[in-house]
Amino acid sequence: MNGLELATPLALALLPAPLLLRLLRGRAAGGGLPLPETIRHRLGAGAASGGLRLSWRAIVSTLAWIGLVLALAGPRVAGAVAALPATGRDIMLALDLSGSMTKTDFEIDGVAASRLAVLKHFGAELIRRRAGDRIGLVVFAETAFAAAPLSFDLRAASATLEEMEIGLVGRSTAIGEGLGLAVKRLSDSTAPSRLVILLSDGANNAGVSEPGAVAELARNMGVKIFTIGLGVNDTVANPDDTDAVDFVALQHIAEIGGGVAFRARTGAELDAATRAIESLIAGPAPAPPTIIFHELWIYPGALAFLAAAALALSTRERR
Repeated sequence: MNGLELATPLALALLPAPLLLRLLRGRAAGGGLPLPETIRHRLGAGAASGGLRLSWRAIVSTLAWIGLVLALAGPRVAGAVAALPATGRDIMLALDLSGSMTKTDFEIDGVAASRLAVLKHFGAELIRRRAGDRIGLVVFAETAFAAAPLSFDLRAASATLEEMEIGLVGRSTAIGEGLGLAVKRLSDSTAPSRLVILLSDGANNAGVSEPGAVAELARNMGVKIFTIGLGVNDTVANPDDTDAVDFVALQHIAEIGGGVAFRARTGAELDAATRAIESLIAGPAPAPPTIIFHELWIYPGALAFLAAAALALSTRERR
């Protein structure tokens, strides 16, 4: 357990505010017309008889203000605990949503399905299996879009993936843009293990970022890249097929990024690819300690509330 600290210490600058206001009001009052001697005498006598009451109210008002300012300052005690489940891994999924993902050349449980449907099905399963990891989601086509931030909330990430539709970010394939945004999302991560899983069903034909250069940047940052080519045909064997996978390029990206490239021509192969990646990244990846703050603002806040209540009751009785 660490020592006491303030969440917003600048709030303490408000402490002398009532005194400053009193001084300003005093100066403003001093500039008025002088009172007759008899009136000043009567006012002085009244102040003397009610001095104890005024003093009590001043003390309570001061306590209320101090309690309020201290509550705003946010006193707390920080402690490092290991109560939250965490593996120390941050994983960004960079997923292709280009127009070719609408092609129906896959099956799910014996029923014809589009590439997008297969991606949603097995991608959501992958996310739900990664308990303890922080998962983020980037989708790309003509441009790239961060669909979900890095989070332990796997249910929200998988639900976001299942809601994705073709056309959100165009219809061509900017692999470099998607990979670049995924790597950028990991640039501020302090996790001991950071990786990108890139899935595409085509060839890089849009955007200004060159995938190989982005992969080199990721390698210099310590980010590993795994790639999956989703589709029946390859560009090498079928150069005229505009929906073919440029698996050679995906292999090159994975090689530079220190990962492995996988080929998925069926839903079963996609499932096997995701599980193979999980086995490759398995192992100890100790997470940094989670900092839990024990908030103490409620105590000065309670003091301010009680003092204000006492002032309110006193005012009511005087009436």
